[in-house]
Amino acid sequence: MTKSEAPDQLQWCKYVSVTRAVCRVSALTNDGTIIMGSTRLVAVDVDGKNLKLLGQSTSPYDAYSRQYDGEVIDWMDGRSGAVLMTRQYIPEEYKMNTRLVRDKIGLGVDKIDTASLRTTAVESANAKASGFMGDGRGNVRLMWAAAVTATGYLSGELAYYYRTPTSKDWHQLAVAADGDWEPLAIDAASNQLYVLKSYNGRHALFAITLSDSPSEQLIAQNSYVDIDNVVRAGRARKVIGYTFAEDTRRAIYFDPDFKTLSASLSKAIPNLPIVDFVDASTDGNKLLIFAGSDQDPGRYFVFDRSTKSLNEALLARPKLDGRPLAKQQSVIVPAADGAGIPAYLTLPPNSSGKNLPAVVLPHGGPSARDEWGFDWLPQFLAARGYAVLQPEYRGSAGFGDAWLNKNGFKNWRTSIGDVTASAKWLASKGIADPKRTAIVGWSYGGYAALQSAATEPGLYKAVVAIAPVTDLAMLKEDFRDFTNYKLVAEEVGSGPHVADGSPLRHAADIDAPVLLVHGTLDANVSYRHSQKMEEALKGAGKRSELITFDGLDHQLNDSAARTQMLARIGEFLDSAIGH
Repeated sequence: MTKSEAPDQLQWCKYVSVTRAVCRVSALTNDGTIIMGSTRLVAVDVDGKNLKLLGQSTSPYDAYSRQYDGEVIDWMDGRSGAVLMTRQYIPEEYKMNTRLVRDKIGLGVDKIDTASLRTTAVESANAKASGFMGDGRGNVRLMWAAAVTATGYLSGELAYYYRTPTSKDWHQLAVAADGDWEPLAIDAASNQLYVLKSYNGRHALFAITLSDSPSEQLIAQNSYVDIDNVVRAGRARKVIGYTFAEDTRRAIYFDPDFKTLSASLSKAIPNLPIVDFVDASTDGNKLLIFAGSDQDPGRYFVFDRSTKSLNEALLARPKLDGRPLAKQQSVIVPAADGAGIPAYLTLPPNSSGKNLPAVVLPHGGPSARDEWGFDWLPQFLAARGYAVLQPEYRGSAGFGDAWLNKNGFKNWRTSIGDVTASAKWLASKGIADPKRTAIVGWSYGGYAALQSAATEPGLYKAVVAIAPVTDLAMLKEDFRDFTNYKLVAEEVGSGPHVADGSPLRHAADIDAPVLLVHGTLDANVSYRHSQKMEEALKGAGKRSELITFDGLDHQLNDSAARTQMLARIGEFLDSAIGH
C-alpha cells in the first residue's frame, strides 16, 4: 500500500493580538502499516499572510516522527502577539562533528513572538514531562509526567508537580490514575489549582492552594451527575464558576459580576438558555457570548459592559435560521432491571408524537454522553419524520462511577440491554410503530447498533453503523503499535465477553438490513472493522452495504462526504421504515 494523506483540517483559531491569530491544523497519514495523526500550531495575520509554524521545525534527521508540536498554555496580554506554549523537542540522530546537531529531547515551554518567532526558553526540554499548565500571568506552575512500562506502553498513572509563587523548584502534588485526578485551571489571584477528583462516587471540584503546605477545599459536588469543568474569563483566564449537565447543562458562577450578568442574560434572551462566555476584549469591557437551545443552533452576541448593550453578531448555522427545528425533551426509560435510563427524545416538528417511524440513536464513547441542545444528526432524522431517542445507557460518562459500570465493552450486556430497553419503551409508550423502528450509531454507537441488532433479532427493521467497532479482540490489536495499547487492552478486557460481545462474530444473527459507513484513514476505529463486517454479513446471506470515504478520518469532517452520507442514510431508512 502506498502512503496516503488526508487533507489538512483547520481545527480552531484564536486571536493573539488585534492583527494576528494562532490556529491548529491537523492531518492523518497512512504509511501502509499504521495510520498516524499529527497537529501543528501556526500563526497567521488576519488577512491570511505571514503564515509561520510555531513548533520546532522538522529536520530530515529527526530521531522519530513529531505527531504533536505543542500547545498554547498562556495567551498573554493580547497586545504583544506573544504566547507561552509547550514545544515538543526531538533530537537529530544523524551525528556530525558539529555543535549544530540538535540534542534537546522532550517537552519544554517557550515564550514565542508569533510574528518574528523570537523565542525565549521558559522551561528546558524534559524527556519525562507530559504537560505543563500556566497561571494566566506567564508563569508555569504545574507539570505532569505519565508513567511508562518497561515495554514502552503508558501505564495509565500520572504524577503531578507544582511550584509555589516564589520558587522555581518542583514539588510533588499527587500521583493518580488517568481520569481519577484532572487538573483544570490555575487561578493566579487566589493561588489555587482547580482539579476534578472522585468524591462520593462522582467527580467533584476541589481547589488546592499551591503553597509550601498545600491545602485542599471542596468547591462543588452534585448528588446526581459529575462536575465536569470550570468557567474562565478574560485574558488572565480567571476562574469564575463551574459546570455540570443534568437534564440540561448549567453553569454556577461564584464570581459576583458574572453571576449578575448571567441572570440578566437569561432575561434578555430567555429562549436561548445555553449561554457560554467565549472571549473578552483585552480590557475586559466587551464580551463575546454564545447562546443557543435545542431548536436554535446558536448565535454569537457582543456585550458591551460600559453601555450594557447586547448586539447579535453572527449565526452559528445561518442556513437553518428561521427553519422550524425539532424540540428535544428529557425522559427516563425503565431498564429491564428497573434502573432509570436518562434519555433525550426528539419528535418531528408538528407531529402527533404517536405511532411514528423511530430511530434509537446511542452515542459513541462509550464513556461519553449526549446533552440537551442542538444536535445535527437527530435534527436531520426528525426533519425526515422520525422520532429519535438518545439513551444514556450504563457505560455513559457524567453520571458517576456506578453508572459508568466499568465501561460499555466489559459490561456490554448491561449497556446493550439499556439500548434495547429504550427501543422497546418507545413502542410501549405508543411513540414508535414497532414495525418501523431502526437503530443508528457512530463509533461505539455503531457497535451498539450492530450488537443490539444481533442480540435482539427482529427488534429493528434497519441498522446504520458509522465507523463502528465490530470485534473487541481486533480493537485491542489495532493499538498494539501505540503507547496506549495497554490502556486500550485493559479497557476492553479479556474473557468470554470479548467473543460474545463482538457483532462481527454474530453477523448471522442480524435480520435487519445493515448500512455501514467508514473512512479509510480512521485512526480511532480501523476501517477493517467495517470491511470485515461487510464480508461477514454478505457471507451469511444478509442484506448489507458499505459506503467508503477514502482519505477521511473517524469524524468524516468533510461537508460533501457528510451530505452524501446523510442522503444515503435518509434513503436507506425511508425504504426500510418509511417516514
